[in-house]
Amino acid sequence: MNNLKKWLGGPLLACALITQPVLAEQKAPVHFGDITWESGSLITEVLRLITEKGYDVATDTLPGSTVSLEAALAKNDIQVIGEEWAGRSPVWIKAEAEGKVLGLGDIVKNASEGWWVPEYVIKGDPEKGINKDVFRDQEDPSRGRFLNSPTGWTSEIVNSQKLKAYGLDKDFVNFRTGSGAALDAEVSSSIKRGKPVLFYYWSPTPLIGRYKLIKLEEPAFDAEAWKTLADANNPNPKGTRSLPAKLAIGVSTPFSKQYPQLVEFYQKVDFPIDLLNTTLAQMSEKRTEPSKAAQAFLREQPQIWHAWVTPEAAAKVDAALKAN
Repeated sequence: MNNLKKWLGGPLLACALITQPVLAEQKAPVHFGDITWESGSLITEVLRLITEKGYDVATDTLPGSTVSLEAALAKNDIQVIGEEWAGRSPVWIKAEAEGKVLGLGDIVKNASEGWWVPEYVIKGDPEKGINKDVFRDQEDPSRGRFLNSPTGWTSEIVNSQKLKAYGLDKDFVNFRTGSGAALDAEVSSSIKRGKPVLFYYWSPTPLIGRYKLIKLEEPAFDAEAWKTLADANNPNPKGTRSLPAKLAIGVSTPFSKQYPQLVEFYQKVDFPIDLLNTTLAQMSEKRTEPSKAAQAFLREQPQIWHAWVTPEAAAKVDAALKAN
């Protein structure tokens, strides 16, 4: 028995002392926001794959609306938002001013957003029986229907305020779809049936390149007016086109200090918008999972993403792609 006690207290204790520091050194995975729209989902998966395979940092995703993910980023409950429309929401602006979050890079140049209609709504189409812009709501035929962003997106607040600013809130039903995919389906269905439809949308997306659309003119951008649109509680919103888009990778400040090598990588990310729109269109048409589309993008476009990372990281990712 004494020998057994010595053995239990010797080798096992030594083993525990050896393994304990190793376990202590293991880092929790980096939490990415689980973005639901197509470009955000694809970009997130591209970043995750390179982060994991190229830099040996584990990742996962956590769900949430745009606003809730920004709030979580400010608290370091998540560490990365793969596609952040920086400077648009009060939550982001406050967190950035307090030094809690950073917007890295300019990841998709010439991105845009606004209100759109099919070309036939403006020009008319006798074959479809459309001679004027009538956007009849299915549930309230006395009013038109405006297809807004899903609830929880920053753009949903802006669009709701724009309806008030332009005096359209009494004439149009402010219809919120349940997701980005649902908005896409609603718009596509209306266009395929030749129906007039007024909707919010953005680029990069496959839908913008899929149909002949016209973006509606709005007053020139005014920073003070924009503040009234971004504030859901402002009773007197003023009309203006949306804040010029700057797409960045949102990161928490603690993350930026802990992973300087990833910060350097994220600052160099640059998706050519035409290539991105083409990739998104293929992903949508083939119903490819974002993770699979990300792998295909990395295999087919090394000349793009190799410029973002170190040669060592590029070699690791290439080797991982070949192994799958």
